[in-house]
Amino acid sequence: MLTHRQEQILCAVVDEYLRSGQPVASKAIAADPELNCAPSTVRSELALLEEQGLLAHPHVSAGRIPTDAGHRYVVDRMLSSGHGLTPARRLELSLTKREVDQAMRATTETLSQMTNLLAVVSAPSLTTASIRHIEVLALQPQVVMVVIITSTGGVSKMFATYEQPVDPGLVSWAGEYLNERLVGLGLGARMLLQRLVDSSLSAVELAFLERLAPAFGHLEVEADDELYVGGSARLFAGGQIDDAAQLKGLVSLLERRVLLLRVLRAALDQSGIYVRIGHENEIPALRSLALVATGYGMARRKLGAVSVIGPVRMDYAGAIVTVREAAHQLSRYVEDAYAET
Repeated sequence: MLTHRQEQILCAVVDEYLRSGQPVASKAIAADPELNCAPSTVRSELALLEEQGLLAHPHVSAGRIPTDAGHRYVVDRMLSSGHGLTPARRLELSLTKREVDQAMRATTETLSQMTNLLAVVSAPSLTTASIRHIEVLALQPQVVMVVIITSTGGVSKMFATYEQPVDPGLVSWAGEYLNERLVGLGLGARMLLQRLVDSSLSAVELAFLERLAPAFGHLEVEADDELYVGGSARLFAGGQIDDAAQLKGLVSLLERRVLLLRVLRAALDQSGIYVRIGHENEIPALRSLALVATGYGMARRKLGAVSVIGPVRMDYAGAIVTVREAAHQLSRYVEDAYAET
């Protein structure tokens, strides 16, 4: 545990380093009237903070910079006290009446604009959704399309080709039958394909449905989170990524989206805000970067995560507030989407 004065000095170093990006000299800290202590005392406290691994001294003649642990101490203090987590400006997401992909894209774009960081949002996995409606349509005499609409607004379609022209009455019957049997079932439910058939069906009906079955099996196989990424160009152009290791790590993440999914799934396992700074990250590509994330969804069920990624020297207060508000608004959006089922 640090003394009150040590906390003040550490926070002052972090704030100044965030503003300037340069090592902070003891003289600049001692000039702060709120500290009310001599320069020699400040130098002594800085040395103690360095011994505890919260500050680093890049060069003998230079000032101090916060380490990953130093940033972590300040972030934990901020989260526990709530101090500094008042939004400077309100996040406004216009998500009403949008489809899922539009809502996710709007969220990432607004997040990246607000924070000047890389924004990453995972959409609700298809396995968390249920079937809202099914359409079976005859496109040509021998070609039928089945359209599946999910509770979160997702749409999937498949085409089936038959050897003989299809009876329009059979097409109409299939649409009614599938809606009656499958609407409300989760897309990952084991009984989904089993519910397609019934012992009372005729051989013709069974043969017709057999061609449509892959549309539902495909959903189960492909049911996975979809990532939406925004702000990469803005982050590079803004000069925030000026370190070769950070640049390499960020490019690696953007190329290997499965890594991003793994990171966001870890965020879903934690209540509240999930922050990983530098070497706290298990994935090597993130060890020169920082992540702020949180889950969104319904009252007892998280469906996805909202996050921002950027340099360790980021505005954590602004990132935390913005990510938290985006998750809140996305939660309201998906609750409305599910309410329509």
